Amino acid sequence: MRHRLDEIEAFLHVVEAASFSAAARRMKLSKSAISKRISDLEEDMGAELLRRSSRRVVATEQGLRFYQRMRPILEQFDQAAAELNDHSQIRGRLSISAPQCLGTRYLAPLLFAFLARHPQLQLALELEDRHAGFLSEGYDLAVCLGPLPDSSLVARKLALSPRIVCCSPDYARRAGLAGSIECLAGHVCIGQANATAGQPWLFEHDRPAAKPRAVPVRIRVAVNNSQTAMAAAIAGLGLAMLPKYLAVDALRGGELIDAMPGARPISDEIYVVFPHSRYLPRKVRAVVDHLVAAFAEDPPWER
Repeated sequence: MRHRLDEIEAFLHVVEAASFSAAARRMKLSKSAISKRISDLEEDMGAELLRRSSRRVVATEQGLRFYQRMRPILEQFDQAAAELNDHSQIRGRLSISAPQCLGTRYLAPLLFAFLARHPQLQLALELEDRHAGFLSEGYDLAVCLGPLPDSSLVARKLALSPRIVCCSPDYARRAGLAGSIECLAGHVCIGQANATAGQPWLFEHDRPAAKPRAVPVRIRVAVNNSQTAMAAAIAGLGLAMLPKYLAVDALRGGELIDAMPGARPISDEIYVVFPHSRYLPRKVRAVVDHLVAAFAEDPPWER
């Protein structure tokens, strides 16, 4: 029976990911091990459950019916196991990936407070401004600025992250405020070094439901993280489109000003994401619930 559960679990993951490789990463097994489990299951069942091609894997008609029956059964099994596990202590190693500035300023204090309440828990926190392929890199969960890197992940929204076009008072005196989107062409800007070459800045359209307005900008300084972009803006080197959570103190302190108060840059959404799993560890569930609760009211940069 244990082997049959392993085979069924592999089958569910392959159906959900439409890929043997992605299922292997989720289960931290080799692709060949996943393939063997599926083959053994099909042999035991006497039916072809998956149709394989060079580009993707899809369930057959029989496979889809089997998936629809087995998924709720195994979820009930998971729930029963989770209820038993709720009485155990949160312990072990928790590995988390998050954006650098958001992680340093807001997430790290929340995670450290969580860690203080659970002395048997160890934390490995990696802060880097990229979408980590954390399923293949061994992370338990990640905090991401949308869009999400993998639609097969479970995602819970934490907050909205508005952006503001900022500049220093000195730059505003020399070059004037941008004021409107149409004025951007006359200004030098600070951009992201890891963005696509020539990538425009995106603004909400005046008409509801219309596509965002893409505005080309002239990049003078390109940097690889928002903290450095803010430093360049404070130094008077041009306009920077910054997340509000980063710029809020500099705006309040007068080091930066809102260069385009009438414009509405496209906001990011902040998510905590983790792999879909039959056996989601209690430590992961607990820290996800902790983060969601912390952002349940207005995020700290809006207070």
